[in-house]
Amino acid sequence: MRPLSGIRVIEFCSVAAGPFCAMLLADMGADVVKVENPDGGDSMRAWPPLNQGFSENFASLNRNKRSVTLDLKDPADKARALDLIGSADVVLENNRPGVMKRLGLDYASVGAGRPGLVYCSISAFGQEGPRSAEAGFDLTLQAMSGVMSVTGEPGAPPVKCGVPISDFGTGLYAAYAIAAALLQVRAGGTGAHIDASMFGASLAMGALQTSEYFGSGRDPKRLGSAHPRNAPYQAFRAQDGYFAMAAGNNALYRAACAAIGRDDLAEDPRFASTALRAQNQGDLLAILERDFADLTCADLLARFRAAGVPCAPINGYADALADPQVEHMGWVQPLTLASGAETRTFVSPLKFSGEGFPIYREPPALGQHNAELFGAAAPARARTA
Repeated sequence: MRPLSGIRVIEFCSVAAGPFCAMLLADMGADVVKVENPDGGDSMRAWPPLNQGFSENFASLNRNKRSVTLDLKDPADKARALDLIGSADVVLENNRPGVMKRLGLDYASVGAGRPGLVYCSISAFGQEGPRSAEAGFDLTLQAMSGVMSVTGEPGAPPVKCGVPISDFGTGLYAAYAIAAALLQVRAGGTGAHIDASMFGASLAMGALQTSEYFGSGRDPKRLGSAHPRNAPYQAFRAQDGYFAMAAGNNALYRAACAAIGRDDLAEDPRFASTALRAQNQGDLLAILERDFADLTCADLLARFRAAGVPCAPINGYADALADPQVEHMGWVQPLTLASGAETRTFVSPLKFSGEGFPIYREPPALGQHNAELFGAAAPARARTA
């Protein structure tokens, strides 16, 4: 099942947010044509690890696409770009605001006479406003949006989330918006120019933190793995390391206490409600970790699982990817790179009616599809590897 089959997307993007968005659309069956500069292409192509010269990072965000190379400052190549856009349902770009306008490829220029065109611009701060001209990367947007202020241990230096959530969260928002706009077009409506900003998406994903500020007037603080309104709900130290446990309501809290033979804690007035446990979670943490010090992570996980209390080991990616649930769902699949090297990749985690979304095109070599899309008019300077 490919719900976006028949939709053509022209992607003018590099690195993360835009390519991730385009890959989500490609996974759903859209024909994504990635337009790259002939001088090296998407800069992520140079990111290690390299497998026989091909970037595995690039491969993870660019499966199921075709690649062409165009120098958008060259009149002949610009004409080819306009022809591609003329064949498209969707144009996706993640350049700094103003770049596409200078090239004559902005929405106002290419959308004239195309009421059904969906044009999505991803940028750091948005297409207008006092910061619109500023550049940004995932790190700086996590810093600017408040994400770093609530990440890490209290009193420690600020750290970013280890996963680039500003990049990928914005890509998700953009893909969702594009799909919604396509539905509107299919229903007989008009397309749209979608303005997806990393700053806005990062703030929106912080809904619990912004609502805490609006409701209390106080800035949320770093709590490490703990939760501001729930306990016990964090990583705990055991005899041989750390594990996570989330007794997120009164019933689960009582079950967790019973699992370790501490029914008395369920009756302790300091911990009689979710709000009180959150308020006194420092005391609760100290009590629990004293008991956990004599037990291994495996023992504690077994006890809490038997009691129905959500818990988990603190996995690295090697362990996470080896989990039997990953194998059962078929989320890790073999992948052949354009270099001919064999590797593996994590595919779309979604299923429609029990069916997942396959890899039907390998991540492309730079300019691999020039001849396929341009024929005899293929750019002379295009690379095929």
